[in-house]
Amino acid sequence: MSGTFDGFVAVVTGGAGGIGSATAQAFVARGAKVAVLDVNVAGVPANVSGYVADVTDRHSVSVALARVAADLGGIHVLVNNAGIGAVGTVEDNSDDDWKRVLDINVIGMARVSAVALPYLRKSTAPAIVNLCSVAALNGLPQRALYAASKGAVLSLTYAMAADYVNERIRVNCVSPGTVSTPWVDRNVAKFADPAAEMAAMHARQPTGRMVTPEEVATSIVFLCDPANQSTTGTDVAVDGGMARLRVRSDVQKVAS
Repeated sequence: MSGTFDGFVAVVTGGAGGIGSATAQAFVARGAKVAVLDVNVAGVPANVSGYVADVTDRHSVSVALARVAADLGGIHVLVNNAGIGAVGTVEDNSDDDWKRVLDINVIGMARVSAVALPYLRKSTAPAIVNLCSVAALNGLPQRALYAASKGAVLSLTYAMAADYVNERIRVNCVSPGTVSTPWVDRNVAKFADPAAEMAAMHARQPTGRMVTPEEVATSIVFLCDPANQSTTGTDVAVDGGMARLRVRSDVQKVAS
């Protein structure tokens, strides 16, 4: 596994923290040169290259990706990880909230992908992975705007996969459950009873705990692996069984 991506350049948007940071390190561990795009790259570790870019600004993305290609020798893999959350019902989020979240979470992915495609076409094994969510296909309370954005990401992934399959550019997505990140910690702190909310976050995964960023990163790297040339237009759930399992806590194990 250590040399899976030797000679490859992987770009990870929103890679300065959380899932993005774990993904960047997973690629480094497998031999890739990694470029992190983020609005703030001050804390990016020395084993990756940080480039300031705002996914809502096409010019900044174009400048950053041109620099990545020039500095590192091309772009072979793109991970569209940059995104923001939103809490509330359709009554709670303003029009400005909707515009901002959709611009970052959906249009931002399309924007970065469009700019990256000329570079990806030069790769021998190009791949794009979009960060989706279990919320795309499951109704979660207080997540109307966020879920809508991730539903769009899922549809966008399938459409992109169809558009570029004849060019051998594979497009897939990963749908995590609730991931243990600083963003979740900050969100939970806003609730009246943070401890109870944190317990609920863990409990809604059938495994009884939140997903780790490293677990999501492992699936992202798998989807980008050049050995997986027949894997495209796929959504991989990394959700502790949240989307499909209905576990009864009162059921006792059958004696062997």
